Amino acid sequence: MNRWFPSPFLSVALWALWLLLNDSLAPAHLLLGAFVGWLAPVLIAPLKPRGPSVHRPVVLARLVLRVGRDVVLSALEVAGGILRSARTPPRGAFVSVPLDLRDPHGLAALAIITAVVPGTVWSELAADGSTLLIHVFDLEDEAAFIAHYKGRYELPLKEIFE
Repeated sequence: MNRWFPSPFLSVALWALWLLLNDSLAPAHLLLGAFVGWLAPVLIAPLKPRGPSVHRPVVLARLVLRVGRDVVLSALEVAGGILRSARTPPRGAFVSVPLDLRDPHGLAALAIITAVVPGTVWSELAADGSTLLIHVFDLEDEAAFIAHYKGRYELPLKEIFE
């Protein structure tokens, strides 16, 4: 059944969209819309990536709570850094973080975490996926930041996805 109807909701949505765009309930449009609604998901099904396999849901739950806490605390730190910037300008820097994580879903999650935590921006991933370039708003110690980042985010993601 999955081979013939890989995405039934998408098929129904495409069929309804076809009918709305044509503003007609003529039998030809009903049939043609149903055909398009069936054919498009069948043709794109091989292009869909496999879903992630989450190995440790408890670690995932802890990571979500940790990221939520880090977002709040980091936002306060960045706000304080901006308020103090007249006296002490922030030491923004690019940091190259060597990565052990290779799973594409894990890397996508790491990108989201990096983007959502204030004070860090995902800048570039090496072509072979071995190094990540991050811009940090206020960097005191590069080695400490790398160890913190890898331990806080990459290690749990490795446990979850690999």
